[in-house]
Amino acid sequence: MNHRTRLALFVFESIAHYHKELKNGSITCKKVVEFYLQEIARQKHLNAFIEVFDQTAAHSAEILDRQVAEGKPLLPLHGVVIGIKDVLCYKDHLVSAASVMLENFRAPYSATSVQKLVDAGAIIIGRLNCDEFAMGSSNENSAYGPTLNALDNSRVPGGSSGGSAVAVQAGLCMASLGTDTGGSVRQPADFCGIIGLKPTYGRISRYGLIAYASSFDQVGIFGKNIADVALVLEAIAGNDQFDSTASSLPVPEYSANLSVDTPKWKFAYIREAVEHPSLDPEIRSALLGYFDQLRNSGHSVTPIDFPLLEYIVPTYYVLTTAESSSNLSRFDGVRYGHRTQAATDDLSEFYAKNRSEGFGREVKRRIMLGSFVLSAGYYDAYFTKAQQVRRQLNDQTQLIFNDFDVILLPTAPTPAFRFGEKTEDPIAMYLGDIYTVFANLTGVPAISLPMFWHSNGMPFGIQAMTNRFEELPLLQVSELLVKQRH
Repeated sequence: MNHRTRLALFVFESIAHYHKELKNGSITCKKVVEFYLQEIARQKHLNAFIEVFDQTAAHSAEILDRQVAEGKPLLPLHGVVIGIKDVLCYKDHLVSAASVMLENFRAPYSATSVQKLVDAGAIIIGRLNCDEFAMGSSNENSAYGPTLNALDNSRVPGGSSGGSAVAVQAGLCMASLGTDTGGSVRQPADFCGIIGLKPTYGRISRYGLIAYASSFDQVGIFGKNIADVALVLEAIAGNDQFDSTASSLPVPEYSANLSVDTPKWKFAYIREAVEHPSLDPEIRSALLGYFDQLRNSGHSVTPIDFPLLEYIVPTYYVLTTAESSSNLSRFDGVRYGHRTQAATDDLSEFYAKNRSEGFGREVKRRIMLGSFVLSAGYYDAYFTKAQQVRRQLNDQTQLIFNDFDVILLPTAPTPAFRFGEKTEDPIAMYLGDIYTVFANLTGVPAISLPMFWHSNGMPFGIQAMTNRFEELPLLQVSELLVKQRH
């Protein structure tokens, strides 16, 4: 067995196994970083990374190896190689939100989630491709070109965190961070056949995350097994003095409490979601068959009516575009952002050129839509009404969790689609978020689990949700669901 093969065998198994190898001296952080750098170069065509932090990663590996040699105990994420989505700041490194608008911006500080990774011993190996300003469902809106799905290069990896999903899918890092505003962790996880977790809003600090829609944006985690995702969540969750929306609730020891004897679970699934005409028939059949399998194992799986489902997508897009219109107004080319080289003496024209050249098509579309729903004469008709629907969604969701432990849903209506299939039909693209935006509107934690294979050769999974701040039960039931399937 050559050295490369040996590395490949253990690197992809789990963080726990990797740490065991570090302790017994079978491998070093330096060798692992070298391996991943080679893999990233070998699979460069996937375009998962916008930039590789090779020098930073190598330096971090040397420090961590020295600590092992000195007999110091391993840190929680000691030597774990992680990629971060290009909307998360990492001090003294470029961060662009995959946009021309910020292509030369260097972060003056680290996002709290990134700093916590570093403090826990993780090695940040690079920044990952995404839809511009996290606006998209296919990773076709990046200024750096699309990321390719490693299973089928003709198909999208999902978005907006497509690069973060592919980096884990293709074995370019051990885990990665993405962001989830309306499903941007769970949907690409579904398309790529890996695990994607969106925690409760406020569980992970948003400080240092370039904002799209502040009341929706959340940092999420990609991994290949539940234990790794739990360990990363444990490391980065918690209170933050720099973010008033970060929860001060204590962070449970997720990774140490995954395997426990639990009672039979009470599952609910939304009847209208499974019967929705947009849902691929193979996905519907697989889910219904799986629900029967859960029932046969002694769990209850109950269909429930949720008539608000048809209002979820329009409510989400009214509110998020309104917030994005406000958030992205700061990028004007004066304080920071792209500045036009075209000569002009008119200030309004100067601003217009900066933003027209700096922003891509999808970002402009959402800014314009957001400006419209916030405008005089339309504010009450759209924005206020959407806020009222959001409140009703929250109320109805709490009623469901009064009677059930977990809500099960499809993650996406179809498996990964082909590049260009929906780019000219933004409404069709937006409607693809029908099953994921629910968790962002209500702030509850949700996870996408890889479970099935479609006849077209692509993976698809199931989405599970629990009540707010119940990530531990969510991770525990995820372990059950994955084992139940296999």
